[in-house]
Order: sequence, then C-alpha cells, then structure tokens
Amino acid sequence: IEKVLFFIGFFLLTSEILKQLLLTFVMNNGHYNLWYFPFQLCSLPMYLLVLYPFFHTEPARNTILGFLSTYNLLGGIAVFFDTSGMHYPLLILTVHSYLWHILLIVTGILSGIFLVQKSVPMTPLSCSKNILFVLIAEYLNHILDPFGEINLFYINPDYRMEQIFFVKIGELYGNNSAILVYILATISGAGILYGAWNLMIRFYSSH
Repeated sequence: IEKVLFFIGFFLLTSEILKQLLLTFVMNNGHYNLWYFPFQLCSLPMYLLVLYPFFHTEPARNTILGFLSTYNLLGGIAVFFDTSGMHYPLLILTVHSYLWHILLIVTGILSGIFLVQKSVPMTPLSCSKNILFVLIAEYLNHILDPFGEINLFYINPDYRMEQIFFVKIGELYGNNSAILVYILATISGAGILYGAWNLMIRFYSSH
C-alpha cells in the first residue's frame, strides 16, 4: 500500500505542475494567477504523500495516514456535492480535477485500510494537524492578498463564502460566521471518520 500511495503522490505532483503551466501559459497569457495556488485542503495529499517516505518513524507516518484517511477522504467526497468548481475552459483540466478528487477518495480509503491492517489506533494529532494547515492558509491569504485574488482553504474573509450550504449561512449571518461554521463542519466531519476508522481498527485487532 505504501508504494501505491507514493505513486499516487508522485502522479499528483507531476500533474499539478502541468496544470499550473497550462493555467499560466495557455489560459492566462503567461501571468500567474494566485487563485490557483496549490494549497487547498484537497492539495495537501500531494505534499504529504511525496514526503511520506522521508519520515522514518512510525508515529509520523501514521499521523500522515490518519490525516489522509479523515480530512482528505472527507474533502474528496464533499466536492462531489457541488462540482461547479471542478470545471475549466480546458477539458484536460476538468478531467484532471475529477481524477484528482477520485484519487483523494482512493488515497483516504487505502490510508485507513493500512492503519487497520497495522492495528494502529489514530491519535487526535492526526485530526488536529488541520488547525496548523488552516493557520498557514490564512497567513498566506493575508500576505499574498495584495498581489492578486487568493482564497486558500476558502477562508479568506475578503471573499464571500460560496461553498454549497455555507453560502446560505453567509447570507443570513455574515461571511465570517460562514467561514467559522465551515471550519467547524470540516473538523466535525473528519472527527466522524476518525471515530469510524478507530472502531474498525479495534474490531480488526480483536479478531
């Protein structure tokens, strides 16, 4: 499974490089568009899977697997409830977007299965790491905002929340409230998956 995960990570990285080149030189006349800067929740597997072999301790690797089997599995599934953001003027980029999120689901399931096979319970650290990534995303939103449109993790207060369901919260209670609920909902969804995987791990280890 580890080899498959690394191969998926390598594919994600190389395909993202090609995507950025197409976005810059074919769609935007050689000008880089910060809107497509690859640091969204669904971008993280690309980095984590490529770096995975360089972590030589089991706790570090298991933390990555736990994150992939919760947050990124959730992200891969959730995006199919609203696919509007996956469509591009170039067909190849639309196909890439769909394939990317399908691979997120595959990666999340494989990561969870691998932890079950190893009978290694997930720790809260696997889920709490998302807070770190959220802080990094918001910091990048802040420092890069003057240079162009950027909305990493969709939590930049300068842009109206447009995610399905959460857009209604923004209309009723304000954009900042929608962002906060969005973050809490993501953590809660990952927490449900966290509990489900741990139940399977305990069941597997007891038989």
